[in-house]
Amino acid sequence: MRVLRDATRRQELLAISAITLLEIAVLFGRATGSNEADAEAVLEQIESGSVFQIIPFTMDIAAAVAAVGRALGDPADRAIVSTARVHRLKLVTSEKRIIASGLVPVVG
Repeated sequence: MRVLRDATRRQELLAISAITLLEIAVLFGRATGSNEADAEAVLEQIESGSVFQIIPFTMDIAAAVAAVGRALGDPADRAIVSTARVHRLKLVTSEKRIIASGLVPVVG
């Protein structure tokens, strides 16, 4: 979160894999507590933020997913890592399996 806040404050462009939007929708779902954001609120914040660029899932990324193979078990993780690889981006993640894989440079 610190990395994202710092980048937003500096008005640096942040790329978000389209698959990440799916993950946000699944992980947040509908908020149940008063302090939790729901998926709609999070997605709206991303959509309205001028620093966010959504990267679509393309044939090149699908081919990169195939090349990654089973190095990562979760298909969404494979797609997110492959998006970063295809676009030569650093990935902001705390996911230990992605970091340990060494498949993509990570900012943390």
